Amino acid sequence: MVTPNIELDRYSPVPLYHQVATQLEAAIRSGELKPGDRLENEIEFSERLSVSRPTLRRAIEELVRKGMLVRKRGFGTQIVQPRIDRRADLTSLNDDLRSSGHTVSTEVLRREIVPAPPEVAESMRLPIDARVVLIERLRRSDGEPLAIMRNWLPIDVAPFSIAELEQRGLYELLRDNGVLPRVAFQRVSARTATAKEAQMLGEPRGAAVLIVQRTTTDEVGRTFEVSDHVYRGSKYSVEVTQVSR
Repeated sequence: MVTPNIELDRYSPVPLYHQVATQLEAAIRSGELKPGDRLENEIEFSERLSVSRPTLRRAIEELVRKGMLVRKRGFGTQIVQPRIDRRADLTSLNDDLRSSGHTVSTEVLRREIVPAPPEVAESMRLPIDARVVLIERLRRSDGEPLAIMRNWLPIDVAPFSIAELEQRGLYELLRDNGVLPRVAFQRVSARTATAKEAQMLGEPRGAAVLIVQRTTTDEVGRTFEVSDHVYRGSKYSVEVTQVSR
């Protein structure tokens, strides 16, 4: 049972529940509160903070929605591994994870020259019998499987070795090779994991996964990447900002 240190400013315009939620989230992300830790019971916690139980409950529910806490009947409230929240920008997963302070590791499952699938050849405007590089990787964040990533690239832009792909991000390697991502079309959908995907991602069979498909062009308009990534639905989300006109 853990008792996180939370200091509330009762003169602040920020609601008390949001102050509690923000400080709890910071403690989880910093590692002060670790996955598996249980919070003190709701009555003791609310009395210690001198807030009402509905106020505390609202703070906890905010973090439950973010996937950082889980409530179990007869067990209490437990910290879980936080999900990766990623903005839908033209960046690589490797760059986003590292900039967010996560420990990243990559296992290359395949790096082969293969016939381009019809949809890949069409996107890249290649002949039907063209060959491309297929790179398949398992990406881990903080030691936990997060994504199965498949990328198809023209042979001339992807001379990278397996060792390089396990040490550095694909977009970082592409930039060093003179390929600059400029525009991407991305589609996000959901389905249930196959038995193989569930096993690789450490999820139960039939668990929900997010599918992110991307087609990326460089600064001269050449399509240099088609990707199909499978993410753990319990550990990953995509943030999209919409602006009215």
